[in-house]
Amino acid sequence: MTSSSPNLSRAARTPLRPFADTSLSAVVAGFVAMMTGYTSSLVLMFQAGRAAHLSDAQISSWIWALSMGMALCTIGLSLRFRAPIVIAWSTPGAALLVASLPHVAYPEAIGAFVVCGLLLTLVGLTGWFDTLMKRIPSGIAAALLAGILFEIGIEIFRAAQFQTALVLAMFFTYLIIKRVASRYAIVTTLVVGTVVAGALGLLDFSRFHVAFAVPVLTVPAFSLSAVISIGIPLFVVAMASQNVPGIAVLRADGYDTPSAPLISTTGVASLLLAPFGSHGVNLAAITAAICTGREAHEDKTKRYMAAVWCGVFYLIAGIFGATIAALFGSLPKALVVSVAALALFGSIMSGLTNAMQDARQREAALVTFMVTASGLTLLSIGPAFWGLVAGLVTHVVLNARRG
Repeated sequence: MTSSSPNLSRAARTPLRPFADTSLSAVVAGFVAMMTGYTSSLVLMFQAGRAAHLSDAQISSWIWALSMGMALCTIGLSLRFRAPIVIAWSTPGAALLVASLPHVAYPEAIGAFVVCGLLLTLVGLTGWFDTLMKRIPSGIAAALLAGILFEIGIEIFRAAQFQTALVLAMFFTYLIIKRVASRYAIVTTLVVGTVVAGALGLLDFSRFHVAFAVPVLTVPAFSLSAVISIGIPLFVVAMASQNVPGIAVLRADGYDTPSAPLISTTGVASLLLAPFGSHGVNLAAITAAICTGREAHEDKTKRYMAAVWCGVFYLIAGIFGATIAALFGSLPKALVVSVAALALFGSIMSGLTNAMQDARQREAALVTFMVTASGLTLLSIGPAFWGLVAGLVTHVVLNARRG
């Protein structure tokens, strides 16, 4: 008898010929995942860099380092485990840096990034993260996924208040194509949305320019104040707001990939790329869900190719640095958020369905979903962590054995 995971055994048996598993829907899902990740928080990094008086070269190097880490980890891990493993930078971490980076010398901030990478690597290598995840009830994990994605899902209806014609055209395109050829619903919606945006005069390429990113090495300097104000908070945020929900997304869609090698790999990547500006790469949750759902590929065993393509687009984005940001800036925000929301509908439905299956976990799952979807943030830690805590506490109180 063997205790190896199905994903591991499949990876060992299957020849390395990933592009035989490619479909148009996988390519589109990978592109939408990449686009969603960049457009959702790239502005935070520019804001943090400007607040800390970093040069354009340093900011470009920051984007390059994160992109290279995300690309190589996403492609490598997805091919290794034949699962849609998407890596992203820490968006809450970028938000944290907007406030904290201006008060710390940049070399000391780089030193804090190194410390964060070391901590992530140790957590992965010790394997305690796997032990923690096995203790989280499946219903709560599914509710956590639904809650994380809910905020993105409703963005399409918020956007409809300001760009009604564009959003309605995309929404009805999605519904019609979903009925007649569901596999091509997202790509068709993206194409139609771009055409309609152009017809409405919403595409602005005036600031678009092509430029290659050049990595800038900064020698780390270590100070206790920087480690306490940046390094430790970045680590906590990465674990609570990125890695925990990232594993929950994989588990909710039936991928039992071991978490220890995923966490340790991203930790090593964060450590190596920190001197070039990377504040850390972690497991993705929202962008991962775009690649784990049926819209990415009808065959669950081939959805890993959506993540591989996401990694390829990360690589391109990293090489061209600010060019990709300028390209995304040319598209109306309503188009970007609408495509991302529609791509996540299936994952939200799946999460809600799985969350309510077990009657003993149902109320705890509901609490998890509500807290996570509320956007509650305490102590600079995002709603995913507090939703998980609230759900587990509810589950223990309602189901603990009575004397």
